[in-house]
Amino acid sequence: MTADETSAAFETAPINDRSNFGFEVGTRMDTGGRTGVIHTPHGDIQTPAFIPVGTKATVKAVRPDEVAELGGQAVLSNAYHLYLQPGSDLIDEAGGLGKFMNWPGPTFTDSGGFQVMSLGSGFKKVISMEATGEQNDELVAVGKERLSNVDDDGVTFKSHLDGSMHRFTPEISMRVQHELGADIMFAFDELTTLVNTRGYQEESLERTRLWAIRCIEEHFRLTEERSHRPYQALFGVLQGAQYEDLRRKAARDLGAMDFDGFGIGGALEKENLGIIIRWVCEELPENKPRHLLGISEPDDLFEAIKTGADTFDCVSPSRVARNAAIYTRDGRFNLTGAKYRRDFGPLDPDCSCYTCQNYSRAYLRHLYKAKEMLFSTLCT
Repeated sequence: MTADETSAAFETAPINDRSNFGFEVGTRMDTGGRTGVIHTPHGDIQTPAFIPVGTKATVKAVRPDEVAELGGQAVLSNAYHLYLQPGSDLIDEAGGLGKFMNWPGPTFTDSGGFQVMSLGSGFKKVISMEATGEQNDELVAVGKERLSNVDDDGVTFKSHLDGSMHRFTPEISMRVQHELGADIMFAFDELTTLVNTRGYQEESLERTRLWAIRCIEEHFRLTEERSHRPYQALFGVLQGAQYEDLRRKAARDLGAMDFDGFGIGGALEKENLGIIIRWVCEELPENKPRHLLGISEPDDLFEAIKTGADTFDCVSPSRVARNAAIYTRDGRFNLTGAKYRRDFGPLDPDCSCYTCQNYSRAYLRHLYKAKEMLFSTLCT
């Protein structure tokens, strides 16, 4: 279905009618993978799909029209960052995230849970999220100071911008995300790490389950209250770390709730990625989309697709590009190497993108060494 056909189909339904969101499964693989289409009020997403991350309402160094030209079907922004700056109320006043950033297609917002939880210990995601010294909006607390505290009602945290104190609960996260106005939102959850004890993982899983119920209740209350806005879909987030029984329990518990789709979250060991996705997908309803949070290494994406994930996001591809790590068909290489100083060939001779068709490795290396802003745009 084209964007025009999607818009025409939605004209028959009230603006915030739930029928404005849907998912159709296409072909299926024996391994659990599948193709499909996610329908949203702002257009369709052909799956499987990588969702570029525009943490602060922009994909860094790339214009929205360029994101679309490069194949991006949707953009995911972060509720934590936009709540603190410029404020979700301001974005609501502007007409929602898409209008604010001049992106006409579908939008996602994550709940901000990862950032808020990371304030407690400065922990890193295990897979594809290692901190290497570059600026990283996902890790807002990389020091040892504890800036957040979790309780059964929510999380109290200190802003990494100015030190002011704030409170996130399931209800507040839903209000913030409704004000941001994304087509797809994620329920507020507690993110744990692989070093947490089994006992704490069980306690956290129950807390996330109860928060999911509260998110759904507040989501439907706000949907009714904000009937002038298009319907926003809500995805539940599955935790459980590396434990099969906890992952399956989370999938069964949240799969029985009235979510529009599901996010697979938490710290994941690379070697267990496909196994964990298979566990949860075996328990989830077939007719709802599944989003893998924070994964982007090419081999991880192929494994995720094969085992049942429909969409995935991560800041890593654009972040490493700004730091001279380049993905090509032959793998990833670092452009800072001395051997590229006089290399006048393209980044990837088989690529038809603007950068590869017009610029040499030597020139791009020069831009990086000279700290020119154009480097980030061309390499992202």
